[in-house]
Amino acid sequence: MQKLDVVTFGEAMALFMAETPGPLDEIRHFTRELAGAETNVAIGLARLGLKSGWASKVGADAFGTFIMKRLAEDNVNVDHVFKDDRYPTGFQLKEKALKGDPAVQYFRKGSAASFMSADDFQKDYFSGAGHLHMTGIPLAISSHTRSFAEKALTHMKETGRTVSFDPNLRPTLWASQQEMIEVVNEFAFKADYVLPGISEGELLTGYSSPGDIASFYLEKGVSLVVIKLGDQGAFYKNHAEEGTVKPFEVKKVVDTVGAGDGFAVGLISGLLENLPLNEAVLRGNAIGSLAVQSPGDNDGYPDRKTLIDYMNLPI
Repeated sequence: MQKLDVVTFGEAMALFMAETPGPLDEIRHFTRELAGAETNVAIGLARLGLKSGWASKVGADAFGTFIMKRLAEDNVNVDHVFKDDRYPTGFQLKEKALKGDPAVQYFRKGSAASFMSADDFQKDYFSGAGHLHMTGIPLAISSHTRSFAEKALTHMKETGRTVSFDPNLRPTLWASQQEMIEVVNEFAFKADYVLPGISEGELLTGYSSPGDIASFYLEKGVSLVVIKLGDQGAFYKNHAEEGTVKPFEVKKVVDTVGAGDGFAVGLISGLLENLPLNEAVLRGNAIGSLAVQSPGDNDGYPDRKTLIDYMNLPI
């Protein structure tokens, strides 16, 4: 079994990006790419030279084959990805937005990934990784994926691994906002590092200031909270220090999707490499800013040299 630095899990989908602006029903030409918050993180970490793995299910179809090939091209380990000939691989359509967040339509209900359950969990695979990164998306997809998430989180904590948790809220996947808040927080409280966006933090905690949001989780046993503030940078707080790290200037935002996952790539890689906390957060800001300057969900994620060169530019 390959020794992994980080393992993650979730649903990947084929992504069809509109080549021209306008309503999705009027678009004739799309570019195919890969979508999935957790695959974004796995790809980003692999590009920086870390050994990352992703666990899931895909359909025994063209989209599933595409996803497996695409991840292999980026050196993401897929030994815990299984093909299911009963259910299809999900896909999504994404608008080409000229300003703000693009509209996205999902076709994921009843997908192969949504049937990944606790019975599919392979303890040895996860034990081969030093860190688990997870998001709130598998908690919302189905009861099956939530049971897998619970097993993965419990195993990694019991075996002394660190866990990062990005809420990545998807309200439309939940039966109610209250259920979303309760379940997401239940998992967040068990993580070592919690990484909400500022609006997510406000919704999940009821507090509006970054410091209060962070304290809410620290009091529940979390070791570190880093709050993404968009074009204001990021705020971090643990039991010893806190601060705000400035953003990187972005002259033109092309597409905001994948920015939060890019931030997670920078922060996690920095923490695993024992960078000072503020430098790890700065790396997160750097990759997040690169992400919004490209059209695909992970197109802008850099390799190690590109990242170093970019971070050495005046900001």
